[in-house]
Amino acid sequence: MTAVDNRIQVNDTVRADSELLEVDLAVFLAKLTVSASHVAGAANGPRELDSALRQAFHGPVADALGSKVGQQALRPAGGPGFRPSISYWVFRNYRGFTNSGEAAADLPVIRRVAVAVRILLKAAVVLDDIEDGSPVRYGEPALHAVHGVPLALNTGAWMVLAALRHTETPAVVSYLVQAVENGFIGQAVDMSTRLAEIRRDIVAAKAQDRLTFWESVATLKTSTLFRMPLNAAAIALRVPDDELAELDDAMRQLGLARQIFNDLTDFVPEFGGASTYEDFDGLTNRVSLELLGAESALPDLATDLIGDRLKTFTLGHCGLGATLSELAEQAVDLEEQAKNRIHQLCRSAESAAYFDLTIDRKGHLMERLRDAVRAERPTE
Repeated sequence: MTAVDNRIQVNDTVRADSELLEVDLAVFLAKLTVSASHVAGAANGPRELDSALRQAFHGPVADALGSKVGQQALRPAGGPGFRPSISYWVFRNYRGFTNSGEAAADLPVIRRVAVAVRILLKAAVVLDDIEDGSPVRYGEPALHAVHGVPLALNTGAWMVLAALRHTETPAVVSYLVQAVENGFIGQAVDMSTRLAEIRRDIVAAKAQDRLTFWESVATLKTSTLFRMPLNAAAIALRVPDDELAELDDAMRQLGLARQIFNDLTDFVPEFGGASTYEDFDGLTNRVSLELLGAESALPDLATDLIGDRLKTFTLGHCGLGATLSELAEQAVDLEEQAKNRIHQLCRSAESAAYFDLTIDRKGHLMERLRDAVRAERPTE
């Protein structure tokens, strides 16, 4: 088979897997409608209860799962967009590009894992937008902006429980519980920087301690979102522990790269989808932490470095351009290193191509951002 044929095969498999996931999500939503009818007593139930369930339960869940936020579609020439799943990459890497034999036996398990992970990722978006007070995410209204905070909060919490129930495999459920717990802990630490006492400690800290603080939050939050679909599928497929550990750490590194990219987009907003400077309500942005200097000499900022003052401090800092350039380079390098580590564990060239298709939906943006900040940096 030629290289061109291999690429076509991989594209077709990625598309088929992504379509299978969308079908399974549609089935999941359809079952919710049946469940709502059952609660309402079907045809014998009061119309008011049926209407309430549709508007307050099924409607918000459908909106949350139907959002395309965070799922940049691949759009090869001549075909509609599709959204690959890292869980299915694990399946293809360890079970091959056919659905027979051992693959056929494990496919139903992976299908449930992929759906559960997608639900958890969407729940994270719902809850994160509430906690950050974000009415819009990448041009789409946040769920709480459409349905209100109480219903959105109820929806996000239910989605977490529904995902764990849908998974079924005990070992995977146990892992996902731990991953969700880590995410909530990361959110708590992230939001803690809105407190004056915590900001005072961060401003007074040594540069290395600030970096450790940032990396801890990024590992618990963003890296968890990258590791979760891979680890859940790998556990379901009984991947050897040593390989799982290497895969997990590589995805953690990839998550750190993406968090740097996300932090940079607050200062180069045309790459973030919002085209506005935002996220100045705390002190976990890597750019802001770098600009505090090796040893902070800004005690007067200790309790007030938030909101407009943080925005003024960072956007007006003489070292902003150099910091953006250095961090953009670091993000691209970290991502490339992480991909190379994953490639070492790919069992075929097709698997490596599948992984790259799945993970590179933002990769080109990272490189474009790096090139953009390079161009803006003054010649020294």
